[in-house]
This record gives sequence, structure tokens and C-alpha cells, in this order.
Amino acid sequence: MKRTRRAVLVGVALAALLGLGAGLAVVVGDELGIRSEPADIPTELLSAAPVVATVSPPAFSRVTAPTSDRLDLAVAELADAVDDAPATDGTATLDVVVGEGGDDDETYRLEGTPDALRIVAASQAGAALGVYDLAAAVRDGRSVDERLGETVESRLGLAMVDLGAVGVAADEAAWVAGDDYSHNSKAFADVILAEAPYVDEAALEVARTEFEAYVQHALAEGYNAIAIPGFVEYLTFSEVGDGHDVYATGDPHAARALAMREAFGPMWAYAHDLGLDVYLRTDMLTLTTPLEEYLTARFGGLATDDPEFWDVFAAGLDELYAAMPYVDGVLIRIGEAGRVYDLPGWDYYSELAVTTVESVRAMLTALTGQAERVDRQLIFRSWSVGIGAVGDMHTDDDSYRAVLDGIDSDHLVVSTKYTLGDFYSHLPLNHTLEIGDQRRIVEFQSRREFENFGAFPNDLGVLTQKALQTFLEANPNVEGIWTWTQDGGPWRAGPLSLELKAGFWQLYELNTELAVRLARDPAADPAAITADWARRWFSDDPATVRAIGEAMGDSREAITEGLYIGPYADRRVFAIGLEPPPMMWIFEWDIVTGDSAVLDVIYEVSRNELDEAIAGGERAIAAVERMRAAIEATDAATWRDPALRVAFLDTLDYQASTYAMLGDYREMFLRQAQWHDTGSDAAYEQWDAARRAFEASAASHAAQYAGDPYFPAYNLTAAQLGVDRAVRDAPMAWMARIVLVLLAAWFGYGIAAGAARARWPGARAARALWVAGTRPWRAAEVVAGLPRAEQVLVVGVPAVLIAASRGIQTWFLAPSHLVVTLGAWLVFVLVLLLVLRRRSAWPVLAALGGAASLRVALLLVVLAPTGPGGYWFDFWTNPLARSAYITIAFAAFGWVIVAGAWALAIELGARRALGGVVAAVGAVLAVFGALIGAIGVEAALTAWNDEMGLLPWGLSRILGITVYLDIPVDTAWVAAAAGAVLVVVGMLLALPGRRRRAVATT
Repeated sequence: MKRTRRAVLVGVALAALLGLGAGLAVVVGDELGIRSEPADIPTELLSAAPVVATVSPPAFSRVTAPTSDRLDLAVAELADAVDDAPATDGTATLDVVVGEGGDDDETYRLEGTPDALRIVAASQAGAALGVYDLAAAVRDGRSVDERLGETVESRLGLAMVDLGAVGVAADEAAWVAGDDYSHNSKAFADVILAEAPYVDEAALEVARTEFEAYVQHALAEGYNAIAIPGFVEYLTFSEVGDGHDVYATGDPHAARALAMREAFGPMWAYAHDLGLDVYLRTDMLTLTTPLEEYLTARFGGLATDDPEFWDVFAAGLDELYAAMPYVDGVLIRIGEAGRVYDLPGWDYYSELAVTTVESVRAMLTALTGQAERVDRQLIFRSWSVGIGAVGDMHTDDDSYRAVLDGIDSDHLVVSTKYTLGDFYSHLPLNHTLEIGDQRRIVEFQSRREFENFGAFPNDLGVLTQKALQTFLEANPNVEGIWTWTQDGGPWRAGPLSLELKAGFWQLYELNTELAVRLARDPAADPAAITADWARRWFSDDPATVRAIGEAMGDSREAITEGLYIGPYADRRVFAIGLEPPPMMWIFEWDIVTGDSAVLDVIYEVSRNELDEAIAGGERAIAAVERMRAAIEATDAATWRDPALRVAFLDTLDYQASTYAMLGDYREMFLRQAQWHDTGSDAAYEQWDAARRAFEASAASHAAQYAGDPYFPAYNLTAAQLGVDRAVRDAPMAWMARIVLVLLAAWFGYGIAAGAARARWPGARAARALWVAGTRPWRAAEVVAGLPRAEQVLVVGVPAVLIAASRGIQTWFLAPSHLVVTLGAWLVFVLVLLLVLRRRSAWPVLAALGGAASLRVALLLVVLAPTGPGGYWFDFWTNPLARSAYITIAFAAFGWVIVAGAWALAIELGARRALGGVVAAVGAVLAVFGALIGAIGVEAALTAWNDEMGLLPWGLSRILGITVYLDIPVDTAWVAAAAGAVLVVVGMLLALPGRRRRAVATT
């Protein structure tokens, strides 16, 4: 009867543990959610434009136009273009006739004859654009009369640029380290002072000159709007309460806002008066310390779903437009925020706090209402990074509609990136741009942040044209573009290139010109625009222009093959509730990742096209070699500036070095995963050969480019961490096999000795662990009378096994993991010993040690094939194996607690045993929850992940692991508090009966 009852109890316990383990496996699988599906990637077929002769402009003997700053500037640009031309051909006159139309009409007609041109426009905007178009034709080597007799009308009315590199110091030292991943441009950092008078006038004059030059440059290219970072910096919140509710009398924030208006207001007015609509660009929430304190006191926190909360910001906008009437609107983003975007030491910052449908709709309702009252524009970016309930509104039609349906103000414009994701290649076009009733603009990026910040040739003409044509055909509400000429990503973690100022910025200026030209005429030939760009910046020699066009025709193959792994990049991949980008093995920008999650999943998706995935690197290098050969074949004497030819060749050498290193790396990690997948000796040998090749090419790349601010070496820290672990996989696998054999021999030794009733050395300890671990009710029986040496083995063998197995699992490279794991075991056992006090601890220690040894055996079994790398490979890529392992591993771990509790119950009784185990578990939570809380969850997770190499190393350097995985920052303290409660409850349960009654009476 007793035996039957025990069997039933064991069966129930194991069934419950297996059930809980299976449930955990399901939860883990759902949370990971790793899957992929085909993606509709737009094809790009680039070609060079036919060879055409450069056309010399006429010398304009007379230009008549109404006098205004706007037209005077356009006429001056035409004169400068003619003066810069290598030669002129004949003379001509130009008359500009302007009607009384509004500035929203940029249409004009070119009339007259080739030597007597006349621009007729309904407005100054159209007239100025006509003159700028003539200047552009001169700079591009085209005929100024090519549109004679035509009415020129832009297909899209809004063409906006960012602030470029205005106010950003070209400080080489700031770029040399290459580890500053802040997204803050630090524009005007030398202008704005921490103390009164808050503005450095000398630095301001330099910035003003830069800004005016940039405005003139943008206008000449055909742009008519500009987005300038800033918003809360200009506010005193004088319209809130009595005017001092947010900033108390004497608060420097208010004084600084007034100084900022006085300093920068004339600059923004200059742009507005010359024809650029001015938008201030900000994240929401944007805060200062006093503002956050006011909002918290009034609303009980950052209550972004409360409509009245947004009245504070609407009042700020009322103040802004009254004080700065030349500002045409604001552009807001909710999808990214945090310290990575903020200027250190500057009390103006952002919080990622608008994350629900209710909060976004409350914000838009309030702010569009304000825009309608004062006749301004509100541009809302749909960009989001997967965080919060609206985290996928950028890519999901249903989420977009949930946020924006019904908010149809004429003063609201929704701005959306053209890709179904960030500015990567290998992405579908963003179908959310084809839906909705709101006015829409399309975002493009010239200096492609994820494709080495524009340092590699990258002609986006065909892709830009395809995107615009697709959206215009599907959605009549698309009315403009926003080109990021310079901004996006960390400013100082890549090559030093600043538009109009430093580096080879002319290379990505091509995409700025392509975007605006195609926005105005989506049917224009991208290859012809590329040829115009080549004539403008490099040469008017037809053969040289053709060679540059051919090189740029190969640029997209080099980018899409060299920086992406095709079979993976051409699919949409989903994981952890997010949609990882198509690059990932470079996560992000210049960080070559070494984590198992990314690299193993890339292999899994590419498994059936592995040779194709590896061959992409070779094709990219071939494309770069063709590009270099084309440029090298040009005559240096035909270049407008021979230094630009050298820069072009240096760029291609840099690209070739980078691709050689990346090609070796891609083959290395794919072959490594193949070995984990198949166990093939051939795959292992291929991995080893690729590893040696990578180490050589990486060393060469670093030797040539480390510390070069213009051509910086890629960041290989994370990759090297991965290599360090990969080279230990095979030795760790052998160690796991050896320890597993020793463990099996140990238990077999004890079993055999017991069957033979032999008194072999150590055999009683081995048998005690086997029996107590599998039948804890017999623990007291098997440890009775153990000599001291055998008792040491009962404790020492499991301790060594646990330490060895965890060391093997972590390649002996993760001390923090070992500290937490082994420390948790120590705390757990010490609490049980405290509960036992004067009673014998050996039955409990034997039960815990024996059950833990069985759990170790399971771990060693999965580590034995190809080491820890193989363990994680199956975890990320094999759902069935992962679920089976989690189920059995959880049950085995649970059995350790059950075994310990059972043995404890024999000594103390069921109630006290339960209390002891509860207190022990609580103590582990309390101690290590408090430890991690004191360190900081983000810091602790970063250190652990750096040692284990499971998630991208760059994650904590960009958004932060806790932000990306949506882990509350107080998680550790919550666990510590819960643990403390369990300790109290457990110790009360563990009290002896008589004492417990006395406590109850008291």
C-alpha cells in the first residue's frame, strides 16, 4: 500500500512537472515566434545613360525679373552656374514674368526663343523654380532651352529636406573612436551655452553662414521645405496657467527659450522668406525636467491617453506660432525616443511614452485641432520600432487604420518611409502608403545609414522611381517627399561625411538629386539624372561621364549582395513579436554581430540555398572590381577636380576591403551553423578554413582603416566575441562527452556496488546519490553511517558536476552566468540547512545532489554533439527539439526541488518541508533580484549577453535590451520583493509546531 501510494505520488509529481514544462515550452515558443515568409522585393535594373555631349550655356546678356529676395537669389544662382561653366556658347536674354498667384502654385511655362527666353509663372514660387531649373540645366551640362514651349508642373507639391550638416563640427577626433552611437547630431553644440547669455554670438554667425549656404543649395535643387530639429527649446509655456506653472519665475529654461528664439528665429525666417516652408521636428514626448514634474503633478504621471494632457503641448504650439510666425508647422515622431537621441548634459530630452492607440489618437486630435485654429500643418510620422500597441503601425495596415481612421483634418499630413521597415534594401515597398484618407508624404534617405552611411556608391534612382510610381498610382493623397540628405542613425559611428562640408559627400548627393527630380517628374529617366549628377560634380567629358554611369550601374548589386545575405534578406522574418531587418548580421550600421540568435536564424532561413548565400559575397566583390576598373580607366585630366577621382578610387578600395572581410565572415558563420546542424566533418573543416581567412582579412581591414575618420574599419567586437566562442565549441563538446561518461560511470559504479553489496571506495556515496536522487524517501536510509570521505563525495561530486556543466555550457567565458547559477544553488542549500538546524542534513543533501546530477546529465547530453553553439542552434532553429528540451529540463529541475522537499519532509514533516523549500526559493529571488536591481537590469542583461553572445551585442548600445524586449526596469526589484514575501511565508510555515502556536497566540 505504501509503495503504491508512493508510486502514485511520483507519477503525479512527474506528470505535473512535465505538464508545466510543456506549458513553459509553448510560452517560450510563442514569445520567440520565429518564422519567415516570402517577401515581394522590388527588382532594380540599373544602366548607364547613353553618351551625350555636354552643352555649353549661353552667356546671359540681360535678365529681367521682379525684385524680391526670392527671385534675386534664383537669378544669382543662374549667374553663378554660368560663371562656373567651363565655357559658354553665344548669348541669350531672360525675362521673368510673375502673376498674382499663391505660393502653393509652382507651375511655370518656358516661352520665347533659344536666345530670348521667357519664364511665365502665376507666382513667385513658380518663377523662382523656373530660374533654378535653368541654373540646374547649366550645371548638369544640358541645354537651357530643352523645355522651350512646355508648361512645367511638379507632380508632387512638397519636397522637404532635413537640416543637412548645418551646425555640425567636422571634428575628426570625434569620429576616430567610432563607438559613439548617439543619434544626436550635436548641431549648434558650440552655439548653445549652458549658462546666460545661452548663445555664443561668434559661433552663431558661423552657423548662420552655413545655414544660408545650405538653404540656397536646397532651393537650387528644387526643394521647397525644411525640417529642423527642435521644439520645446523655444517654449516658455507662457500660455499654461498663469504663465509660470511650468517654469517658475527665474527658471533658466524660460530665459534660454527667449534667447533661442532671438538667435535662431532670423535663420528660420530667412529660409521661410526665400521659399522653404519651415517645420520644427521633435519626438513625443519631448520634455524638460520642470515640464515633466509639472505634468506628473497635474496628471499623476505622463498620462498620454488623457486629452487634457495634450492641451499643455497645444498651448506650447500657440505660443510658438505667435512668437515665430515664420514656422509653418511641426513634425512629430512617437516611434523612437530616449537618451540615445538626446544631447548629454542638456535638459531637453525625450521619452517613449506615446505607445497606445488611445494616446496617439488623443495627441493627434488635440494637435490637429490646434493646427486648424492657427492655420498651420501637423506632420505625423508613422515610423515605429515595434514597441507598444502601435509599434507596427508603420508596416501593418490594420494598426495604421486603428490609429488614424477618422482623423481626417486637412491640416494633418502623415509621413511614412517608403520601405516596409527602415531604410534597408531587400524590403518590400510600404503598402501602408497605399491606404488611408490622410494627406501623405514619402520619406527617402540619401546617406543610407545601414549601407555604410553613403560611403559606398549607391544609386537609388530606379528604386525611388518604382516606389513613387507605385504609391501615386495607388493613393491620390500622396503629395510630397521628405529627403533625409544627411540625417539618420548615429552621426559619429561611421564615415565622416558632412554635406557641403567634409568627406566624399558628393557620392550620396546623387540620391538627394534623384529624389527631388523624380518627385517632380516620376517618369524621368533615373540614368539620365545620374549622368547629370556626374557632369555637375565630376566631369563634362562624355567618356568619363559614361564610365561613372557604368560604375553606378553596378553599385546596387554591390550593396545588395555585399551587405545582405540574399536568401535571408529576401524573406520577411518575425521574432519576439518584432520584424527584424533584412540585414541583421550587421546589427546595426557598422557592428558585425556575433550572436547565435541572429546568425543561426539566418542560416536556418538560408539552409536550402547555402551556396547561393555564400556566393553573394563573391558577386559583390566582383561588382566592386568592375566599378573600380571603370573609374580607374578614366583620364584624371578630364575630371573637374582630380582629387574627387582619387576619392572615388579610395572609396572603392575601402569597399573592396570591407567586402573581403564580410565575405569571409559570412562563410565562416554559415559553415559553423551547418556543422551544428549536420555534425559534418566537412562542414567543420570549411568553417575552420573560413575562420582563418576571416581572421586574416579582418586584421588587414583593421590595419588599413582603424582610426581613419573618413574610411573607418567596421566594428568587429561582437564578431570576435562570436569567434571566441565558436573555436571552443568542439573542445566543449569533448568535455561534455567526457563528463557525461564519468557521470554515467559514477552512477553505474554505485549501482553495481549496491547490487554486489561491495564496499568499494566511494561506491556508497555514488549509490546514495543515485538512490536519493531517484527515490528521495530512501535518502535517510542510504546516507546512514556514511564515513566522512563518502559524505564529502555526496556534496562534492554534484557541486563539481554543476560547476563543470555550467562552465561548459558557457564556454567558460561567462562569469556572471556562473555567479548567478552557482550562487543561487548555494543560497538555496544554505536556507534548507538553516531550516534543518540540528537535524541531519545528509538525506536532503543527497536527494538534492542526486537529482541535480540527473539534471546535469540531461544538459551534458545536449552539449555533447557540437558544444554550446549546437545547444543554442537547436534552441533558435528547431522548435520541436527546443520544446522537448524545455519540457524535460523543467521537469528535471522541478524534480530537484521535489526530491529535496521529499527528503526534508521525512525529517521535518510535510508542512515544515514545504515552508523550507518556499523560503529557499524566495531567498534566491530576493538575493539575486536585489543584486540585479542594484546593478540595473539593463546593465546586468548587457553584461550577461556580452558574455553569452545570444542576442545582438549592439542591442544595448542602440535601444537597450530592456526597451527592445519591453522589460520593465523595475523587474528585478519586483522579483526581490516577491522573494522576500516568500521567505517570510516559508519561514512561518517552517516553524516548529509549538513555537508556531506561541507566535499565533502572541
